Amino acid sequence: MHNIRFVSVILPTYNEAGNIVALVEAIDRAITLPHEIIVVDDNSPDGTSRLVREMIGAGRMPTLRLETRMTDRGLTKSLWRGIELAHGDTIVWMDCDFSMPPEKIPALLAKIGEGFDIAVGSRFAQGGSAKQGTLYAPNESFLATVLSRGLNVALRLVLTPRFRDYTSGFIAVRREVFRSIRLTGDYGEYFMDLMQRAMLMGFSFVEVPYINALRRSGESKTAPNFRVLFKRGLKYLAMILRLWGLKLKHLAGGSIKDRDALPPSL
Repeated sequence: MHNIRFVSVILPTYNEAGNIVALVEAIDRAITLPHEIIVVDDNSPDGTSRLVREMIGAGRMPTLRLETRMTDRGLTKSLWRGIELAHGDTIVWMDCDFSMPPEKIPALLAKIGEGFDIAVGSRFAQGGSAKQGTLYAPNESFLATVLSRGLNVALRLVLTPRFRDYTSGFIAVRREVFRSIRLTGDYGEYFMDLMQRAMLMGFSFVEVPYINALRRSGESKTAPNFRVLFKRGLKYLAMILRLWGLKLKHLAGGSIKDRDALPPSL
């Protein structure tokens, strides 16, 4: 068993003005444990940071915090900055477009409370589902959805079939995990690296199925056009090869702990 004293929810945002206020309110309602919500915004031109500042200024949510990043931006860097800022012994993050249901967070936290180090919201575990009907959705990428399925099949073959959703991005983690692992990668490939390292290091994990919905508002950042999708695909391929090498290193008895993970003081 693991006693959760305080939960930190990290919301990495870029142009999520149409979602952020309602999402923060939904998360705050969903979590009954003591918690904070940290919005890490990449200086969105649509006013995402402004809306969060207005919520904070109105005193509507005392535990809401905002970090607006003017430089060195990007999804993985924003998540890591949120982890550095977090006060919680348990850390949660998710996409900020309502594709991941806030009401599923308590189920993830319950698994941490049961003693798991990591609980992952999974589209591909039994009972879960990836996005449906995105071919004609103007703010979604149908190709990215299809490729995500194929990528996860390939990863299960190359790495291990014990884990199913290597590109989830919906997770609850004991803070102690980040004493050993630092997030690495540019976009979604960071999650592949995180889970492979965690499994090789012996951290316990569980997948909690959820239904992945269409985003409510705004545009998908996963693959806004074929050029971006192609570039990200190359990075995903490079990460797969790197993780295969990491697996071989582990089998040979090599150390895989990150030297630049969280120091004991954080």
